[in-house]
Amino acid sequence: MGLMTNLLNPKVAVLYLSLLPQFISPGKGDVLSQLLVLGTTQIAISLTVNAIIAVTAGSIAVFLAGRPLWLVIQRWMMGTVLTALALKMATDAQR
Repeated sequence: MGLMTNLLNPKVAVLYLSLLPQFISPGKGDVLSQLLVLGTTQIAISLTVNAIIAVTAGSIAVFLAGRPLWLVIQRWMMGTVLTALALKMATDAQR
C-alpha cells in the first residue's frame, strides 16, 4: 500500500521534474542516462532508509509487546505529549 501511495504521489513527479535536472550536465554524456542514474540512486537510498525504519519499528514493537510496563509508559508519554500540544495550540489560538 505504501509503494502504491508513493508511486501515485504527484510530489514524486515534481521532485524528478524540478530537482534532478539541476544536476544534469548535457556536456557530460547522455541526458537520459544521467537522469536514470540519479533517479535510481534516489530510489535506492529511499528504499534503504524506509527498510531500516520498518525493521527498526518492528523490532521496537516486538520489544514493547513483550513488556507490558513499557506499553503503559509509552501510552502515558504519548498522552502527555499530545495533551501538551493541545494545550499549546489552545493557548496560541487565544492570542
